[in-house]
Amino acid sequence: MKQYHDVGLDYLRKILLAPVYDVAVETDLTPLTKLSARLKQNIFLKREDQQPVHSFKLRGAYNKLVSLTEQQCIHGVIAASAGNHAQGLALAAQKLGIKATIVMPITTPDIKVDNVRRFGAEVRLIGKSYNEAQTASLEYARDEQKTMIHPFDDQDVIAGQGTVAKELLQQQPHVDVVFVPVGGGGLLAGMAVYLKQLKPEIKIIGVEAQDSACLAAAMKAGKPVDLDQVGIFADGVAVKRIGTHTFDLIQRFCDEVITVNSDEICAAIKDIFEQTRVIAEPAGALSLAGLHKYCLQQDSQENNTMQNMVAILSGANMNFHSLRYVSERCELGEQKEAILAVTIPEQKGSFRKFCQSLGGRVITEFNYRYSGKKSSDNTDKSANEAKIFVGVRLSGEQSEHQALIDSLTTANYQVNDFTNNELAKLHVRYMVGGNGNVGSLEPKESLEPQKSLKQIDSPDKIAQERIFSFEFPEYPGALENFLDTLGEHWNITLFHYRNHGAAFGQVLAGFEVNNEQQLDFFRHLKELGYQYKEETQNPSYQAFLAG
Repeated sequence: MKQYHDVGLDYLRKILLAPVYDVAVETDLTPLTKLSARLKQNIFLKREDQQPVHSFKLRGAYNKLVSLTEQQCIHGVIAASAGNHAQGLALAAQKLGIKATIVMPITTPDIKVDNVRRFGAEVRLIGKSYNEAQTASLEYARDEQKTMIHPFDDQDVIAGQGTVAKELLQQQPHVDVVFVPVGGGGLLAGMAVYLKQLKPEIKIIGVEAQDSACLAAAMKAGKPVDLDQVGIFADGVAVKRIGTHTFDLIQRFCDEVITVNSDEICAAIKDIFEQTRVIAEPAGALSLAGLHKYCLQQDSQENNTMQNMVAILSGANMNFHSLRYVSERCELGEQKEAILAVTIPEQKGSFRKFCQSLGGRVITEFNYRYSGKKSSDNTDKSANEAKIFVGVRLSGEQSEHQALIDSLTTANYQVNDFTNNELAKLHVRYMVGGNGNVGSLEPKESLEPQKSLKQIDSPDKIAQERIFSFEFPEYPGALENFLDTLGEHWNITLFHYRNHGAAFGQVLAGFEVNNEQQLDFFRHLKELGYQYKEETQNPSYQAFLAG
């Protein structure tokens, strides 16, 4: 087995000799002046969105293909991918005159499928998830004698991605900290091994999406492990298991791993747009989100040393329909909006008095419907209570959020903070309609014909409502198929669906289930095969939608 030093030198040699510039370009290192002033650091963005396929993946794919023998190329190459690896491999194969086949899930947006075909590759749409596409690609590779090209867990692919670090060090020799997005780990492994060989004092930080943190899980276990599920927003890094080769290198050469949530990623997308007018995909903005979080942590520790920090903008293949979600969530990620449930008296002048109590802050959202619910203290007060769902704009100062809640509490308002409540942000804010009301059906046209949606005549007839959130692969007819799969065994009391242009649809559904039916009901849910989570006790549901 090679020693630690020998492994590093081998990769250093591979990276220096990688002929990626036959097809890739050297990308800019852009200073982010506004963000630098805000965070009091010298911040730069390595612009891999400038590649011909708008992603760094081209580097690794091309470096792998040029290493193949003529025999390995006779029957062509194949890969499973829903995005950037597919496009990178397709262009690299076109450049080298190699036949490429890409297996993509049927959930893949048309823009990505069309781009792969535009580069001359054959596309086979198989399965509703990456794992199903991957299984199919392995079978095709075996049956058709094609060479499989792995998207990250391959030495030549890792070396190709490492050329990003070579450029970076030439452009900014005095870099102190580098933030690299992590999916399967190819980019982080390649960059870390190169930078640590030449400048060991550089700090390398991997950044993962909180709901797809396969590297953090591997670090904890001491080896690659499978995640039970992965998030759907940052699809470019939605990997269930870190690579074996990549994990070995990351363990040796990476200093730290940071995880960020979807709201923080949305805030980073906004920062990139405001400075460069580039719309980064969620995975592409991941590293800047991690940089921002790191700076806030350093600031809280009163570490005021100014450093040269670089984030890698790894890709800009954004699905246009996802922009609505980004716009809705970015201010939460910047800590510039609070989402609150506030109980106010049901009487004239209450709204105005509440607005005055906000101290001039801007209200971004205000949802209310009369519920007819008496005061919670059971006194003989003639006034009823009103529950409002309200968004309030903040300045972004970390202390202001709590100060707002404290000031409202001091003014004798009952306040529930839903700023970090995913159910409230994804569903409830669009459904506020008074306690016990059946939720809105959105979009209505998507539920026709309503084959399996049996609504109740009146909320008063709900015996026992159980609430669940579901995720299902998004493709034409997916929502109707979801409803058909649910079947007609259970009375649906609430239903809300929103499509953000992602690969997965998200549904909030309520069911009438009495105690005697629970065993059969949960057995039915398990047999459906959908990813689900019970939300019955979620405080945002209890506040606005529960009977």
